[in-house]
Amino acid sequence: MNILIRATNWVGDAILALPAIRAVRQRHPEARISIVARPYVADIYRDQQVSDELIPYDSNREHHGWPGREKLIWELRARKFDVALLLQNAFDAAWLAWRAQIPERIGYARDARGLLLTKAIRVPKPGEIPAHEKFYYLELLRRAGWLDQLPDVPHISLEVSGAARWRALEILLEAGARPHALRIAVAAGASYGSAKCWPPERFAAALGAFLVQRDADVILFGTPAEHPVSAAIAANLPKPPIDLTGKTSIADLPALLSQCHLFLGNDSGAMHVAAAVGLPVVAIFGPTDPRGTSPVTPRASLVQQKPYCSPCFLRRCPTDHRCMTAVTPPMVESVLSSLAQEVHPA
Repeated sequence: MNILIRATNWVGDAILALPAIRAVRQRHPEARISIVARPYVADIYRDQQVSDELIPYDSNREHHGWPGREKLIWELRARKFDVALLLQNAFDAAWLAWRAQIPERIGYARDARGLLLTKAIRVPKPGEIPAHEKFYYLELLRRAGWLDQLPDVPHISLEVSGAARWRALEILLEAGARPHALRIAVAAGASYGSAKCWPPERFAAALGAFLVQRDADVILFGTPAEHPVSAAIAANLPKPPIDLTGKTSIADLPALLSQCHLFLGNDSGAMHVAAAVGLPVVAIFGPTDPRGTSPVTPRASLVQQKPYCSPCFLRRCPTDHRCMTAVTPPMVESVLSSLAQEVHPA
């Protein structure tokens, strides 16, 4: 069997969909599995032994516009897939599979795409399945007949090779990290929107209070667009952090985070990557609901204050951002200090 899986577009969703992708591999061990994904998601899935081929869908370059999408369609059609499993919800995913002449097309019947699917799966109603998003993808497989029951998934893991870990440690040491110091990875941004972001001055206050009590290296991660956030944090810390903002790619993130000891951040893709490589995670939630998107690890501590308007799931707060400003630096510093007592850097 020749299976195409259309992956989700967000890094966090890509992590949460891993149990479903691994279940496909387990269900069809002899199949050839190809994953179509945005380049940054393909980088997350690389070396995870979940597919035989990763097909980057680069809508900004090679597959930009109508001609680019036609190019991808012909590439997929030439591979003669037997079935397409659409983890992405968008109409575009079903349209590409239909245009690629894949005879069996499985996905949730949503986003006006039901007629393009040969097996249009009804979207679960609230309360029909557990709330966490990891079950949303697994339920698609169950309703398609590829799973007998929903498995329990207490931890979603990402494999990081020994060579990648060693190279990541070299990068951190070259950037100024100390060999045997406690390393705190900080990701203060969130691609989804500013509503998810705890104010940078509060990150600085929490980290500053922690550094008064315990020596540690603070390592800032983020995209190039998040330079102002990292700069605001760095300017208010009692000692200079190691600022890797904009200097690393998503492909580098799992290995780099695996060489840290604690993670502090918002509800973001980086939070899910940190959890997947085994870090204790301190995650600050505001407009989103941790029942659906909390990191899947037994080593997560969530900090949240819930005003009447939370969760709203908005990208930008239309009022005073009270769900985030209600979270104070002492709350976060207390959780960070508690977790740090369990960490013993080599």
